[in-house]
Amino acid sequence: MDPTQPENPTTPEINSTPSEPESNLATAAESSPASIPPPEQQPPETRALLWILLGPQGLRAGWSILAFLIVFLLSAAIFGPIFQATHLIDPKAKDFTANGVLFNELLVVLAMLCAAAVVALLERRKGNLLAYNLIGPHRMLRFFEGLAAGFVSLSLLMGGLAWGGWLQFGQVALSGSQIFKYAALWGCAFLLVGCFEEGMFRCYLQFTLTRSINFWWAFGILGLLCLKLLIFNRGNSSDLGVYILAGLGLIPCALLHFRKAERSGFWQASWVTTTMFGLIHTGNNGENWIGIFAAGAIGFVFVVSIRVTGSAWWAIGCHAAWDWAETYFYGAIDSGNVAIGHYLTVTPVPSKGSGWPVLWSGGGDGPEGSLLVIPILVLMLVALVVIYGRRKPVSVAEPATELTAG
Repeated sequence: MDPTQPENPTTPEINSTPSEPESNLATAAESSPASIPPPEQQPPETRALLWILLGPQGLRAGWSILAFLIVFLLSAAIFGPIFQATHLIDPKAKDFTANGVLFNELLVVLAMLCAAAVVALLERRKGNLLAYNLIGPHRMLRFFEGLAAGFVSLSLLMGGLAWGGWLQFGQVALSGSQIFKYAALWGCAFLLVGCFEEGMFRCYLQFTLTRSINFWWAFGILGLLCLKLLIFNRGNSSDLGVYILAGLGLIPCALLHFRKAERSGFWQASWVTTTMFGLIHTGNNGENWIGIFAAGAIGFVFVVSIRVTGSAWWAIGCHAAWDWAETYFYGAIDSGNVAIGHYLTVTPVPSKGSGWPVLWSGGGDGPEGSLLVIPILVLMLVALVVIYGRRKPVSVAEPATELTAG
């Protein structure tokens, strides 16, 4: 023993460092054990409440989604009157304009960001909105690659329709500075569209469902959605696209479940988000069942892009560029609407009528309502897997352990 040291020292060792806690609960208990006692020391009523609210990975997905929707709707209710009072949006406007799309999408993007920030706080993600499938390698590169992929894919679809005689090109609709003005306006508008729709479905919802959903929950959710369509949307032929989307995922997701495949929750979640993405498009003007199926199918392509690239940035870029090319650059019909301020002009052949010619041309739905969109989406899917599938990106949609009930 060193004679210079006292036998019973009272001074703590300043060089010792505590080991990293395994969960946020451990951190909270160590820093304030009196305020957050261990679960086994809490009253039965508290333990029951914690079990209802918290699961193995923190706040249960159902409560997370409910909180997200409440904050989103409240935020939209706050921003909406402000946007109307400042004449940024007009609820009565029927024209398909860049300004209308831009500010309507800005409103819902702001509401979505508020909801995501609140839920991230509840889930103790320290306000990190990137946690929702936006963390990954080469994010900006993937975004610009998605932009290129979206424009090229839509151009292939337009070229195929023209080659088959199902679409005719007309005159250039813009000239001079208007070309750049509307290109920029529609570019900003559709970037917000991509951010909102991908943010809702491929970022927040896909991430949240992945960490807790199984086959039976997915089957129940989609069963209720399809039942709702059957009861309240009778006679709507576009609903067939939703039923096809739900049916196509049934067997693969069931096999994943019964084989207890590792991380099958990601694909169970994709079954739900893909079908729901098709469902929300049934309210658009001029949609046919092919267009609804195509919306859900491209949603699945975007889900796969998350898996192979490690984030949703490719999907955001691809989504924005696809819509921009279809609506502004080629001036095609987009879900029954023709944009004011488009560059080229195209017309489906025949533009009216029914039967197989309309199924190939897309008719009033536009190129997305054409049967030719299906092989284009298959080509996109194959290209994604070939280009990115062997790069082994970081694991996605696997959130870290959070505050739990025990």
